[in-house]
Amino acid sequence: MENINVLVVEDKPEQSTKLVEILKENNFTISGTATSFREAVDIFYAQNIDIAIIDIFLNGRPDGIAFAEFIDAQPNGLKPFIFLTSATSREIFNRAKLTKPYGYIVKPFNELELIYAIENTIEKFYGQEDSFSAEDENTIISDDNLFIKKGKALKKVNVDDIILIEVEEKYCNIITEKEKFVILISLVKILDLLDTTKFYRTHRNFIVNIRKIEEIIPQDNLILLEGNHSATLSGKYKDIINKFRTLK
Repeated sequence: MENINVLVVEDKPEQSTKLVEILKENNFTISGTATSFREAVDIFYAQNIDIAIIDIFLNGRPDGIAFAEFIDAQPNGLKPFIFLTSATSREIFNRAKLTKPYGYIVKPFNELELIYAIENTIEKFYGQEDSFSAEDENTIISDDNLFIKKGKALKKVNVDDIILIEVEEKYCNIITEKEKFVILISLVKILDLLDTTKFYRTHRNFIVNIRKIEEIIPQDNLILLEGNHSATLSGKYKDIINKFRTLK
């Protein structure tokens, strides 16, 4: 799994170090490590985080639960989290359950169990109702990211990095500056899932990110985009020109 940003909240240095090593070995990115509620909050606000791994007891207090409650209270910044803890009492478990974690793993943990829990959490949280799949590939869309799965790898793609989407037979090619992804989905379906203030259909076979447009040539029915890419502009969709303020 690549480009998934993880916040680790663990007060014991040796366990934090072990956890970070395991995550890096499995191609996760570490957004930060916190040993207290306050440090966790500071990192949450300062860094890009996709998921948090939280120890319930920090410095002898159940501040991990407090941090989970803090995450739940974020109106526009809700993130999924997993508890990783040595706490086994029913009372603590019941309190932790109220925060609706995506996983509750008791230490000492199994590495594969942890990785599975993280991958499963990412798919469930960011997929929601907008998930769709092909035989060998899954693509999950959230407001800010695409999570494109090929085999056992789950790759995060920032939606703003997409230059254009084009149809090739029954597949869609999602093209960014660095990569190209192929998924089985209709252009109409994917346009319904994207922000139409950023993405606009220019032809029955093309959707473009209007922020990536470098030149529009109406007489040639052509749009030139960043990275030497181009898209067809059909007469039906030429009102895209009205999206821009034009100087004459």
